[in-house]
Amino acid sequence: MYVTIRSYAGHELADALVANESAVKEVIGSVAGVKAYYVVRTEDGTISVTVSDGQASAEETNRAAADWVRENLGGSPGGNVQISGGEVMIDL
Repeated sequence: MYVTIRSYAGHELADALVANESAVKEVIGSVAGVKAYYVVRTEDGTISVTVSDGQASAEETNRAAADWVRENLGGSPGGNVQISGGEVMIDL
């Protein structure tokens, strides 16, 4: 399994994703190999977490998410995204 974590400043993106939940689920869920997707509102901003079969599907979700945000939200709410990812080492 591979996990990708995207971090954004502020809550604008979290609010927009929740308002468009069904479309977001369709975009991310249409990527082969995606196992789970979460949006978390933190004190400082928004974090999204994608769990997938491998790095290729994780990279495809990054592209699909960026395209959807650009096309539907007019850019990048929350400013520049910071993306981290890696292989799952322990799974409960």
